[in-house]
Amino acid sequence: MSTSISFEQDSQLVNQLIVLLSREQASLVRANMDEIEHILDEKAQLLSQLGSTVQKRYDALVSLGFEGSEKGMADWLVAQKTVAVQQSWMQFHKMLTQAQEMNRVNGVLINKHFSRNEQFLNALHAHHSPGQMYGANGQATTQSYLRSGLQA
Repeated sequence: MSTSISFEQDSQLVNQLIVLLSREQASLVRANMDEIEHILDEKAQLLSQLGSTVQKRYDALVSLGFEGSEKGMADWLVAQKTVAVQQSWMQFHKMLTQAQEMNRVNGVLINKHFSRNEQFLNALHAHHSPGQMYGANGQATTQSYLRSGLQA
């Protein structure tokens, strides 16, 4: 059976994704939204390319008599007798795992930014909302803070 399936292009694209995710993480830490927008465009294009290479690999699997899926890929790998193919696949999966973890961390950073922004917006809304200017006793909230501060 021919080993016409390689992971070289996939590995190169995933490596580019890892570099891009590193840039995204640095931009998230710096809260550089302009750069993040640019990175998101790059990431979408790169993920589209990855999707194309996966489809080509699936098509190659079908032409070799395997299912065009991850199950077919696993079956094809079992049928391969060369260590190089096995190592190449393992390296590719290691890189994928690294990219997934980086993407998870970036998601956590995005959620922190979102939560912080939501808190800021809630604080602004509470500060400017007419319903929040008076306490339950009908007195202005700022006056009640001053009185409680003076009594302490």
